[in-house]
Amino acid sequence: MTAQVEQLEFQAETRQLLELMIHSVYSEKDIFLRELISNASDALDKLRLESYRDKDLDVDTSDLHIELEVDQDNRTLTVRDNGIGMSRDEVIDLIGTLAKSGTAEVRKALAQAKDAAAPQELIGQFGIGFYSSFMVADKVTLVTRKAGEKHATRWESAGEATYTIETIDETPQGTSVTLHLKPEDPEDHLYDYTAEWKLRQIVKRYSDFIAWPIRMQVEKTKPAEEEGGEPVKTIETETLNSGKALWTRPKSDVSDEEYKEFYHHVSHAWDDPLEIIPLKAEGTFEYQALLFIPSTPPFDLFMREHKRGVQLYVKRVFIMDNCEELMPEYLRFVKGVVDAQDLSLNVSREILQQDRHLKMIQKRLVKKVLSTVKDMQANDPEKYKTFWGAFGKVLKEGLIGDYDNRDAILGVSSFESTNSSAGASEATGNLPAWTTLREYIARMKEGQEQIFYMTGETRQMVENSPHMEAFRSRGIEVLILTDPVDEMWVGSVPEFEGKKFQSIAKGTVDLDTEEEKKAAEAEREEQEKEYAGLLEWLKSTLDEHVKEVRLSTRLTDSPACLVGDTFDFTPMMEKMYRASGQQLPPMKRILELNPKHPLVSGLRAAHEARPDDAEVAQTAELLYGTALLAEGGELSDPAHFAKLLAGRLVKGL
Repeated sequence: MTAQVEQLEFQAETRQLLELMIHSVYSEKDIFLRELISNASDALDKLRLESYRDKDLDVDTSDLHIELEVDQDNRTLTVRDNGIGMSRDEVIDLIGTLAKSGTAEVRKALAQAKDAAAPQELIGQFGIGFYSSFMVADKVTLVTRKAGEKHATRWESAGEATYTIETIDETPQGTSVTLHLKPEDPEDHLYDYTAEWKLRQIVKRYSDFIAWPIRMQVEKTKPAEEEGGEPVKTIETETLNSGKALWTRPKSDVSDEEYKEFYHHVSHAWDDPLEIIPLKAEGTFEYQALLFIPSTPPFDLFMREHKRGVQLYVKRVFIMDNCEELMPEYLRFVKGVVDAQDLSLNVSREILQQDRHLKMIQKRLVKKVLSTVKDMQANDPEKYKTFWGAFGKVLKEGLIGDYDNRDAILGVSSFESTNSSAGASEATGNLPAWTTLREYIARMKEGQEQIFYMTGETRQMVENSPHMEAFRSRGIEVLILTDPVDEMWVGSVPEFEGKKFQSIAKGTVDLDTEEEKKAAEAEREEQEKEYAGLLEWLKSTLDEHVKEVRLSTRLTDSPACLVGDTFDFTPMMEKMYRASGQQLPPMKRILELNPKHPLVSGLRAAHEARPDDAEVAQTAELLYGTALLAEGGELSDPAHFAKLLAGRLVKGL
């Protein structure tokens, strides 16, 4: 069969990405081979799995392997596998374009990368391993035939604006990637990718653990058979990697470097793992696991397209990537491998969702990860600080749905706090103004039964909120919760170790002791009588915006604040729902007044003297508007508010 060579253009963003990679100089060029070998290993895994699933698939799986082939005269290096292969459409989708979100982000990140490590990290992080070939090659030729198909596809590009693609015959099953290497630099032999020693070095460093044999033909010199004769040179095929599965070996037998490279392989990332978690379960259901907590969050951690889960093997046979049934959503940053002994090799995702053994494994893995974080928190504050900065927001998502592990998650969590000494603890790694809940409870005032908190968009906004005034004056510590997920979990988590969570911006706040209440009782009764008329008038005047007007016990400096009932949405929660397209009814809140503030007492006097005066009503609007802005709310008519304020300022002059 013959087919016309078709020339296609790269997707615009892919072309810009290639230009950045080709014309940039990286100190770790060797990673291109790691990426190609990793891709070949994935293809072999997928072929063996497909052969189990489809008994009619006409494939030979007797000698699955990866092969390196060097042509020193023509300066080419070929990485070949006899794995699953690709169809023509898959080549166009996976190679011709970046079939992945985040292309714009990687272009920006690569363009801004200055130090040598940054590009290495980005290549793995954004899944662009194949394109790293253009760091060392002027041209790349890919030939592939998908298992079960008759015809193959040939793809070629010099990394410029276009690539060619054609259908060809008589090609073995699998994929070969041939790199037409750039001219050798005579002054730099460290990057001669036709040299046997160099290829051995790269495979040993990056790919020694790959389960499939990585082979290469090497030249061997044997002594002469007769005295005075010439040495005999022969070509032999050698396997360059050990092929030992790391999760089957005792931790004491595995070097840190081996763990790092295995982590790079399973995570497709370049950062080093923050924690390595080996696990072995024996008994009625046996499995082994090797998990990693990264040190750097992936770029798509909060994207809808982010894939979670660890790799699933059965008796060392690869079953699937990103097995979601093994890891909950809030631990989606955990990478690694689980190798089960008693699952079917022909297991499907539908079967996995119902498999009780996998539910048991997930339960054990989650507890192991959380206990590892707990140990980190207690014994290595700096490492815990790195972890919490990278993944704290994600971990707290578990407070919403994982009831079984809620206390464990709360126990390993840290929160910003108003307590100036909170950051001095060892457990929080000297994070400024951060605290664990147990540390908060240890500092609680005598008689305090609640864990006080306030949510908001920023720490500054929360600290400057009128709701803070009474707590600040009494030296009562308040947790400052500014992550969007905080708005979700605080409504569903009632307590921690017997202490209830209490928002300082909801419900009534009574911080007085019994003695203080008795001393202030007469004064409060008098204030209620004095302000009864004003409260009733304000409720009527501001009826469109508020559901109640009352005197406050939480204000010391501000004239007014807005308060929600216990189960009301906060302003930040309301914004989140509206931003997501949710239709919400108008939210009315409670307006609390500080009877000791001159603006409030002056408004009372003005209303009593001039009950029908329009300027008095305008003052009420301004009072409500300033309270709304102080809590981070949004005015329904900002222009009207600005006009009222400007008019009042003019009169003040």
